[in-house]
Amino acid sequence: MSNEVLFLSGFLVFILTILLLDLGIFNKKDSAVSLKQAGLMSVLILLLSLGFYILLTYYGHLIHGIDSIERLQEVVAKHKHPVKIIPDHLEHSIMLYDKNLGLEFLTGYLVEYALSIDNIFVILLVFSGFGVAPRNYHRVLFWGIFGAIVMRFLFIFIGAALIQKFEWIMYVFGAFLVYTGIKMFVDRNKDEEIDPQHHPVVKFAQKHFKVHNQFVGNKFFVVIDGVKKITPLLLVLVIVEFTDLIFAVDSIPAIFSITKDPYIVFFSNIFAIIGLRSMFFLLAGIVSKFRFLKIGLAALLAFIGLKMIFHHYLEDIGFGTSHSLIVIVSILFLSIITSLLFPEKKARKVKP
Repeated sequence: MSNEVLFLSGFLVFILTILLLDLGIFNKKDSAVSLKQAGLMSVLILLLSLGFYILLTYYGHLIHGIDSIERLQEVVAKHKHPVKIIPDHLEHSIMLYDKNLGLEFLTGYLVEYALSIDNIFVILLVFSGFGVAPRNYHRVLFWGIFGAIVMRFLFIFIGAALIQKFEWIMYVFGAFLVYTGIKMFVDRNKDEEIDPQHHPVVKFAQKHFKVHNQFVGNKFFVVIDGVKKITPLLLVLVIVEFTDLIFAVDSIPAIFSITKDPYIVFFSNIFAIIGLRSMFFLLAGIVSKFRFLKIGLAALLAFIGLKMIFHHYLEDIGFGTSHSLIVIVSILFLSIITSLLFPEKKARKVKP
C-alpha cells in the first residue's frame, strides 16, 4: 500500500472521529446548538487545522514517500510546486518543499473557508424558507457534511487527473472564476429568496417519491398508514447538498490555483467543510452585516481566476504561494474591516 493511500486513509479516520465527537459530545440532545457549543467546536477545528498545517510544514514529504532527490523532483514536477530543488542537498530541499506544502494547505484552507461564508447565507435562506426548527439545524448540517466529503473527494481527484492530462483546463477554470467573480459583484445587492413550492428538488421529489406534507421531529422518513414517505427535512438535506455542489464548482477550481496536489486540495477542503457547521451557528445571525463581503469574495474569485490564466507568467516573475496568501488575506481583511467601519443603516436580516 502506497504512502498516499495510507495517509489518506488515516486522514479520513481522523475526520470521522471529529464528526462523531461533534455528534456525541456537542449535540447529545435534540436541541438547538448554543453559541458556546459552536464557539468551542470552531476553536477546536481551527486548532486542529493549524496543527495539520504544522504537521505538513515538517513532515509533508511523507505523504508521497519522498526519500531521494529523484523522488522529490518527480513529485515537484508532477504537482508543479514552486520549489527550488538543490540536487546535492536533499535535507534542505525537503525542508523547502515541506514549508511550501504547509503554505499551500493554509492558503487553500483560507480560500475555502472564505467562500463558505457565502454558502452560510444561502443555507440560512433554505432553513428559513422551509421553516426548519433551529433544533434540527445540526442534524441537517451534520449529515450534509458526509455527503459533501464524498462529493469533494470525487470532484478533486477527477479534477486533478484532468489537469494532469489536459493542462488547458486551467485556463477554462480561470475564465470561469473571473466570470463568477464579476457576476457576484454585479448581483451583490440582489435579494435572494427560496421558494419551497417551486424549488427544482421539491418538484422532482413530489413527482417521483411519496412526500409527507409536514415535518416529523428530526426524522428524514416516516411511515403513514403503512406507506413509507420522505419528510420535508430530507428535502432540505438534499437541497443543502445541492447547494454545496454548486459552491464546489467555484471553490475547488479556486484551490487548484493554489496547488495542483490533489491531496492538499482535499485536506484543505475538508477542514474548511467540517468547520462550516460550527461557523454557521456563530455567523448565522450576523453574516448579513458584512455588507462589503460580497465585493471581497468577488475580488477574491477574480484574482484567483486571473492567477490561473496567467500562471506561467506569474511563475516566471517569482509570484509564489506566500504572495497569493498575502493578497487573499488582504482582500478578506479589507472587506471585513470596511464592513465594520461603514455599516449599513438598515442591514438586511434573515431570521431562522
